[in-house]
Amino acid sequence: MTSKNNEEKKGPLDRGRLTFGARVRNYFLTGLVIAAPIGITLYITWAFIGWVDSTVKPYIPHIYNPDNYLPFSVPGVGLVFSFLILTILGFLTANFVGRSLLTFGEVFVGRMPLVRNLYNALKQIFETALSQKGKTFTKAVVIEYPRRDLWALAFVATETTGEVAHRIEEKEKPGDAHQGYISVFLPTTPNPTSGFLLFVPRRDIIMLDMSVEDAAKLVVSAGLVSPEFIAKHAVEEDHEKARKLIDIEVDDEEKAPASKDQLSSLKKVKSKESEPAE
Repeated sequence: MTSKNNEEKKGPLDRGRLTFGARVRNYFLTGLVIAAPIGITLYITWAFIGWVDSTVKPYIPHIYNPDNYLPFSVPGVGLVFSFLILTILGFLTANFVGRSLLTFGEVFVGRMPLVRNLYNALKQIFETALSQKGKTFTKAVVIEYPRRDLWALAFVATETTGEVAHRIEEKEKPGDAHQGYISVFLPTTPNPTSGFLLFVPRRDIIMLDMSVEDAAKLVVSAGLVSPEFIAKHAVEEDHEKARKLIDIEVDDEEKAPASKDQLSSLKKVKSKESEPAE
């Protein structure tokens, strides 16, 4: 009996200690969640600035380099100098003379077999990534990959056209309903910049309501960060309920003045009826 009483007495203290430890653990994890993204972002930014400075500073003229006049090194000088050079280069190529020189340089590079392929590939990548008119992924979808009953997240690139679509359609059976094919990009986790290009029948694609950005977060986090989902029909029901509620409130406001007038008139009639007859 004595041992049981001691255990019962120690129980609340132990539970209190566990609760305190759990609280400390939660506080630590909360601080880690807040500090880690900030710290990693600052570290990567600082490392990038240092890399640009170490690469560009040796080519800065002596008179324009502030490190030659100050007792300490100024971070970001190479980054600012690179920005100015690229801006001036873009300004020069915007006129006729600059475009002519650029065309001449591309013709010269086009005559070099290996360099030509590398230059064209890099040019296409940068034009697609930086140009405002470049095409981007439009929708996030789910497809069955690599086999049935296994689902993978992908991004819609464009509708499959050209020879690829023609050759695939030739292989279709006569009884199959032709719905077209969609070119989708299937990213890998956690690096979404690599993946597979798949040509999937339109009927085998499930469109998602989430944005491309939310889908990318889901891929990068390996499924740990899932965007908030509200079913479309639930949103429509909420909108319908809100509309009905607004209509009811409007009707009540419209009816309220009439009811008040009726009450006041009834009160006047009753007061006259209650007066003694002369």
